[in-house]
Amino acid sequence: MDFLDLMLDMNAKGELPLEGIQEEVDTFTFEGHDTTSTSMNWFLHLVAANPLVQEKLHLEMDEVFGDCDRDFSYDDLAHLTYLECCIKETLRLYPSVPLFAREIREDIDIKGVTLPAGTNVVIVPSMVHRDPKHWEDPEVFRPERFLSQEVTKRHPYAYIPFSAGSRNCIGQRFAIMEEKCVLSTIMRKFKIKSKLRTDQMRVSAELIIRPMFGNHLSFERRKFGEY
Repeated sequence: MDFLDLMLDMNAKGELPLEGIQEEVDTFTFEGHDTTSTSMNWFLHLVAANPLVQEKLHLEMDEVFGDCDRDFSYDDLAHLTYLECCIKETLRLYPSVPLFAREIREDIDIKGVTLPAGTNVVIVPSMVHRDPKHWEDPEVFRPERFLSQEVTKRHPYAYIPFSAGSRNCIGQRFAIMEEKCVLSTIMRKFKIKSKLRTDQMRVSAELIIRPMFGNHLSFERRKFGEY
């Protein structure tokens, strides 16, 4: 069953009230819209500002889709590995949500300092993602960090764009799938150039981390085999 049918089935069994269904649908509809669109915005800038990465993406597009103008299919998801690396590296540098808040339920000792139960803790993913202890050259856009052999070397909580643990983002798999679908369609058909370097971009940390003054890009039609 899809997600909505699953919730309706739970409602029929008395396991989930209608108010709960409405809250979850609101989360997918609204919270999943702005975060995903902003992430794709940053992706397009970073790929445009890094021509070698863009060449690798175009090569993967041609390998997966060939010289034909067909629709994206579910089977394509598993083959777009470098595209997924680029999406994840974008979320490392510019995670959509600027912070998470949690209330500690039991005393926790961190390097000799005890945080008592009831303490509110704020976690800032973009700072975690730039910790040189876990990320070499943390300010550099390097999608290869997310190749499978590299991921296994890192602490599992060194990368938390969707939070982590039992209360992580319920829509994270859907978000990656959605971005793959949209971005592969763009990258198949266009070469992109950024009118600004990444160091010239200004970040606005509102409810979502977005470019403060917009994203200035130019698009040029490409053909199969053009890199």
